[in-house]
Amino acid sequence: MSPRTNDSPRGSGGQDAPRPAEAPEASTAPSAAADAPRSPSPAERVDALRRFAAAVRRGRGLHGASCAVLLAVAMTAGAVAVGGDGRDAARAAPGVSRAVGADVLVRGDLDTAIRSLQAHVRAQPRDFGAWAALGLAQVERARTDGDPSRYARAERALARSLALRPGNDQALAGQAALAAARHDFAAALDHADRALERNPYSERALCSRIDALVELGRYEEAGRAATVADRRRPGVPVFTRYAYVRELRGDVPAARRVLHRALDSAAGPADVAYVATALGNLERGQGRYGTALRHYARALAADDAYLPALEGRARAQAADGDRAGAITTLEQVVARSPLPGPLVTLGELYEDRNAPDDRAKSREQYALVDAWTALARAGGVDVDLDTALAAADHGDTAEALRAARAEWNRRRTVHTADALAWALHRAGRSAEALPYARRATATGYRDAAFLHHRGMIEKATGHDRAARASLTAALELNPGFSPLGARAARAALKELEAAR
Repeated sequence: MSPRTNDSPRGSGGQDAPRPAEAPEASTAPSAAADAPRSPSPAERVDALRRFAAAVRRGRGLHGASCAVLLAVAMTAGAVAVGGDGRDAARAAPGVSRAVGADVLVRGDLDTAIRSLQAHVRAQPRDFGAWAALGLAQVERARTDGDPSRYARAERALARSLALRPGNDQALAGQAALAAARHDFAAALDHADRALERNPYSERALCSRIDALVELGRYEEAGRAATVADRRRPGVPVFTRYAYVRELRGDVPAARRVLHRALDSAAGPADVAYVATALGNLERGQGRYGTALRHYARALAADDAYLPALEGRARAQAADGDRAGAITTLEQVVARSPLPGPLVTLGELYEDRNAPDDRAKSREQYALVDAWTALARAGGVDVDLDTALAAADHGDTAEALRAARAEWNRRRTVHTADALAWALHRAGRSAEALPYARRATATGYRDAAFLHHRGMIEKATGHDRAARASLTAALELNPGFSPLGARAARAALKELEAAR
């Protein structure tokens, strides 16, 4: 069911793709709406990240907390307060009503939703539903623009909603979405359960419950939660989550059927873009690049600015041998949303191309990953999985291992098992890594990167026959799964074959 929150394969390196879901009714208080700063443009955000990354490289003695504060300041530098008398927001969205929250959020026009809701809560500061809707809109916008500073605004809006109407299910469901976005999945599950006690048919709470169970590694329970959600609130958000649960259990045909059902039922451009992208990601993971590219094209025909579809298209282009097209597309993606997943892939594509300036370009992408994770931590996001995956291949292996262990201690999923296995291997502790690599592939979930990691660990521990099987399976499943990883898998397999 869940097209992955930050560490699910449907997401983008630690941030989820936005997904259609139930929107609470509209409401907020002067503290969360009136003094909310204007968010910087994508170009301003990327420039701030670059300046911060350069400062860190020049002065590595800076204290981590100081770095995070400096980055947060940089990311909001020049921001203009929205509000005072509310005239700017009112000009942007005259005649706001309670209905605007649900309609606009479902249709994905989050900037309009946020402006409308901010104007509305200035006029109606005791509208608890609008506060909840504003909080949820800020969560969803953070997922799309990669700006975790929005989470604090979301938290204030949701708290205001609960102060006005204690225990209201819209705000509790919003808190579940916020906790999931920050990767606090235990809290997300608690908030979702509390929301469902008050409203068993809350689509947002039903979906957040599935997401939390998936990201806690409780896959059997997630499957049951998906069945319940499908019975209570069938629709695109539930269908896509149900498909992901099936994929995690190794049932790709069922996942494909459910996603096609979801696409057939998609009611508007936002739903079409979302589901078509999920189908593209599924097919790309199975090595069916032409089919994946057709799905991404359909997603972009519905919404030509949908970043998850652009990122998916770039990854499919790279896997299919169109490196130049992949680089061009990913450069567009990171210029608007500099998240770890596309940054690492772009850095690896530069490394693989190896043109005169590409080594410096790749280093810049990896530095931007470090800058983003600092900002995310300042916004209360747990980024240990992102840190582990990026640092294991392109950073400090000791830091990768620390982060992977911390994440494994919090939640035991196939993704955290894979991350810990790879971090241990990269730290020279392959014998310890092998049980985790096996656990990562134990549910039947078929991911070429997992198989590659397992094969390299098996090779390092002298399990040559198993290594050949794992590496062959990775390349047969998805021969272009990673710009550098696929090349390393082929080289390792060649060594193993030569040694037979």
